Amino acid sequence: MFPVNILSRNMAEVVTVEEAEKLDPESSTAYIGFEPSGLPHIATGILWTMKVKELAEAGIRVTVLLADLHSQINDKLGGDLQRIRESGRMIERCMKAYGLPSDVEFKWATDLVNNMDYWTTLIKVAKSSTLSRLKRSLPIMGRTEEDAEGDFSKFIYPLMQVTDIVYSGFDIALGGMDQRHAHMLQRDIAERMGVKKVVSVHGNLLESLKGTGRMDPFKKMSKSDADSAIFMTDSETEVVRKISSAFCPVKETSGNPVVDILKYIILPYSEDGIEIVRPPSKGGAISFTDFAEFSRVYEKGEIHPLDLKKAVASGLNNLMEKGRRALAADLSPM
Repeated sequence: MFPVNILSRNMAEVVTVEEAEKLDPESSTAYIGFEPSGLPHIATGILWTMKVKELAEAGIRVTVLLADLHSQINDKLGGDLQRIRESGRMIERCMKAYGLPSDVEFKWATDLVNNMDYWTTLIKVAKSSTLSRLKRSLPIMGRTEEDAEGDFSKFIYPLMQVTDIVYSGFDIALGGMDQRHAHMLQRDIAERMGVKKVVSVHGNLLESLKGTGRMDPFKKMSKSDADSAIFMTDSETEVVRKISSAFCPVKETSGNPVVDILKYIILPYSEDGIEIVRPPSKGGAISFTDFAEFSRVYEKGEIHPLDLKKAVASGLNNLMEKGRRALAADLSPM
């Protein structure tokens, strides 16, 4: 039986669970694509690394696509392919530092497209889509229709992302909720082409450390704003500084980036959960391995944000250590 519980663990959704249950775990393949665009942050370095590791250890063959051409199309790092590849190599070093099984394969998009069959597949993909449908997929790049109007290559990006999946024959596609448009595009096009629909697994996006609150539009951690994200190269002191100044409203777990880190990074991947040290007058130290129990206590106001921040910074630093050591030479933003 396919390990759907492992596939869905710490994820926002699986589209669809019924399709996943029909997969053969001994022959299934999964992939995740990363657009190299600078220093890897904790979502790439920990959350997705651990998901790749979990699936590979369950017997699923996983490919990590270092999407260098996609980054160039999306103008990341000035479109400089050399710098983009440096960033991709950092992602690979960081992920491997967490003990990925040896059969996890890292591929460059530039190597994938060297085969003429890739472009034949892309033409078939393009013929099975429409311009209006491609426009609706532009958010996968953080782009709008206006961006694409001045640079037609932006429309090639979603076609390539679908082609990556169809050409390679992947059964499962992993990505943040911001990649949902691309995966749904593949499923639509696959139906028209008469090929298999990819099972799409989406993880929650980590919110900007600066916060947005319940009533404001969601903003994710961004590499373009160093104080909105935690990078795998950040020192212990820098992590403490960033967490200390992060948005963390009292009694609020929704729209709280510090709570997000606890929920999606620390509790799922720290063996001992988290201990929050409170003054004796406030009940003393308290430990959690379950987010629902933490949520109940925090929303009652029994944990002060400052005590939570100290515990989250400590727990996060422990989890980052392997990746931080692997990237010790990469100390400055790209």
